[in-house]
Amino acid sequence: MRDVYRVIDANLNRLREGLRVLEEIARFILEDAEMTAKIKDTRHRVTAVIGELPGGMLELIQARDAAGDVGAISWTPGENTRGDLISLTAANFKRAQEAARVLEEFCKLIATQAAREFKKIRFEIYEIELDMLKKMS
Repeated sequence: MRDVYRVIDANLNRLREGLRVLEEIARFILEDAEMTAKIKDTRHRVTAVIGELPGGMLELIQARDAAGDVGAISWTPGENTRGDLISLTAANFKRAQEAARVLEEFCKLIATQAAREFKKIRFEIYEIELDMLKKMS
Protein backbone atom coordinates (compact mmCIF):
# COMPACT_ATOMS: atom_id res chain seq x y z
CA MET A 1 0.00 0.00 0.00
CA ARG A 2 2.98 2.29 0.58
CA ASP A 3 3.61 2.34 -3.18
CA VAL A 4 0.03 3.51 -3.81
CA TYR A 5 0.50 6.36 -1.36
CA ARG A 6 3.81 7.22 -3.00
CA VAL A 7 2.09 7.55 -6.39
CA ILE A 8 -0.68 9.64 -4.85
CA ASP A 9 1.80 11.92 -3.08
CA ALA A 10 3.82 12.55 -6.24
CA ASN A 11 0.72 13.33 -8.26
CA LEU A 12 -0.82 15.58 -5.61
CA ASN A 13 2.39 17.59 -5.70
CA ARG A 14 2.36 17.64 -9.51
CA LEU A 15 -1.29 18.72 -9.63
CA ARG A 16 -0.87 21.52 -7.09
CA GLU A 17 2.34 22.75 -8.74
CA GLY A 18 0.70 22.88 -12.19
CA LEU A 19 -2.32 24.71 -10.79
CA ARG A 20 -0.08 27.18 -8.98
CA VAL A 21 1.74 28.09 -12.22
CA LEU A 22 -1.63 28.57 -13.93
CA GLU A 23 -2.89 30.68 -11.05
CA GLU A 24 0.10 32.99 -11.42
CA ILE A 25 -0.56 33.33 -15.16
CA ALA A 26 -4.20 34.20 -14.51
CA ARG A 27 -3.22 36.65 -11.78
CA PHE A 28 -0.18 38.43 -13.15
CA ILE A 29 -0.31 37.93 -16.93
CA LEU A 30 -4.04 37.97 -17.66
CA GLU A 31 -4.92 40.00 -14.56
CA ASP A 32 -8.17 38.03 -14.42
CA ALA A 33 -9.50 38.02 -10.86
CA GLU A 34 -12.31 35.56 -11.57
CA MET A 35 -10.05 33.01 -13.25
CA THR A 36 -7.42 33.44 -10.53
CA ALA A 37 -10.05 32.74 -7.87
CA LYS A 38 -11.35 29.70 -9.76
CA ILE A 39 -7.88 28.17 -10.05
CA LYS A 40 -7.06 29.00 -6.44
CA ASP A 41 -10.32 27.38 -5.32
CA THR A 42 -9.51 24.27 -7.34
CA ARG A 43 -6.04 24.08 -5.79
CA HIS A 44 -7.50 24.40 -2.30
CA ARG A 45 -10.08 21.69 -3.08
CA VAL A 46 -7.23 19.37 -4.04
CA THR A 47 -5.70 19.99 -0.63
CA ALA A 48 -9.06 19.33 1.06
CA VAL A 49 -9.39 15.95 -0.66
CA ILE A 50 -6.12 14.88 0.97
CA GLY A 51 -7.96 14.99 4.30
CA GLU A 52 -10.36 12.34 2.98
CA LEU A 53 -7.59 9.83 2.36
CA PRO A 54 -7.01 7.19 5.03
CA GLY A 55 -4.02 8.41 7.01
CA GLY A 56 -4.16 11.86 5.39
CA MET A 57 -1.06 13.93 4.74
CA LEU A 58 1.04 12.03 7.28
CA GLU A 59 0.57 8.75 5.38
CA LEU A 60 1.55 10.49 2.13
CA ILE A 61 4.68 12.07 3.55
CA GLN A 62 5.76 8.80 5.15
CA ALA A 63 5.46 7.09 1.75
CA ARG A 64 7.57 9.76 0.03
CA ASP A 65 11.00 8.76 -1.25
CA ALA A 66 12.33 11.65 -3.32
CA ALA A 67 15.93 10.43 -3.02
CA GLY A 68 14.98 6.98 -4.33
CA ASP A 69 12.74 8.21 -7.15
CA VAL A 70 14.12 6.66 -10.34
CA GLY A 71 12.25 9.22 -12.47
CA ALA A 72 13.56 12.30 -10.66
CA ILE A 73 16.56 12.73 -12.96
CA SER A 74 14.87 11.91 -16.26
CA TRP A 75 14.15 14.85 -18.54
CA THR A 76 12.59 15.25 -21.94
CA PRO A 77 13.89 18.02 -24.24
CA GLY A 78 10.65 19.99 -23.87
CA GLU A 79 10.98 20.16 -20.08
CA ASN A 80 14.08 22.35 -20.26
CA THR A 81 12.58 25.08 -22.42
CA ARG A 82 9.28 26.71 -23.20
CA GLY A 83 8.90 28.49 -26.53
CA ASP A 84 6.39 31.03 -25.32
CA LEU A 85 3.76 31.76 -22.70
CA ILE A 86 1.10 29.67 -24.45
CA SER A 87 3.34 26.57 -24.51
CA LEU A 88 4.17 27.13 -20.84
CA THR A 89 0.46 27.42 -20.07
CA ALA A 90 -0.48 24.36 -22.13
CA ALA A 91 2.26 22.27 -20.50
CA ASN A 92 1.00 23.12 -17.04
CA PHE A 93 -2.60 22.34 -17.96
CA LYS A 94 -1.52 18.93 -19.26
CA ARG A 95 0.57 18.36 -16.11
CA ALA A 96 -2.44 19.13 -13.90
CA GLN A 97 -4.89 17.08 -15.99
CA GLU A 98 -2.66 14.02 -16.14
CA ALA A 99 -1.97 14.17 -12.41
CA ALA A 100 -5.71 14.46 -11.69
CA ARG A 101 -6.33 11.35 -13.80
CA VAL A 102 -3.63 9.38 -11.97
CA LEU A 103 -5.13 10.49 -8.65
CA GLU A 104 -8.59 9.48 -9.80
CA GLU A 105 -7.37 6.00 -10.71
CA PHE A 106 -5.16 5.32 -7.68
CA CYS A 107 -7.66 6.70 -5.19
CA LYS A 108 -10.10 4.04 -6.41
CA LEU A 109 -7.88 1.63 -4.45
CA ILE A 110 -8.21 3.42 -1.11
CA ALA A 111 -10.87 6.16 -1.17
CA THR A 112 -13.61 6.07 -3.81
CA GLN A 113 -15.08 9.44 -2.81
CA ALA A 114 -11.67 11.06 -3.34
CA ALA A 115 -11.50 9.36 -6.75
CA ARG A 116 -14.82 10.95 -7.70
CA GLU A 117 -13.59 14.36 -6.53
CA PHE A 118 -10.45 14.11 -8.63
CA LYS A 119 -12.57 13.28 -11.67
CA LYS A 120 -14.65 16.44 -11.06
CA ILE A 121 -11.48 18.47 -10.61
CA ARG A 122 -10.03 17.10 -13.86
CA PHE A 123 -13.08 18.17 -15.83
CA GLU A 124 -13.04 21.60 -14.20
CA ILE A 125 -9.42 21.98 -15.30
CA TYR A 126 -10.47 21.15 -18.89
CA GLU A 127 -12.97 24.03 -18.74
CA ILE A 128 -10.47 26.47 -17.23
CA GLU A 129 -7.99 25.51 -19.96
CA LEU A 130 -10.46 26.36 -22.69
CA ASP A 131 -11.26 29.71 -21.09
CA MET A 132 -7.64 30.66 -20.39
CA LEU A 133 -6.26 29.72 -23.79
CA LYS A 134 -9.07 31.64 -25.50
CA LYS A 135 -8.13 34.72 -23.50
CA MET A 136 -4.45 34.29 -24.34
CA SER A 137 -4.88 33.93 -28.11
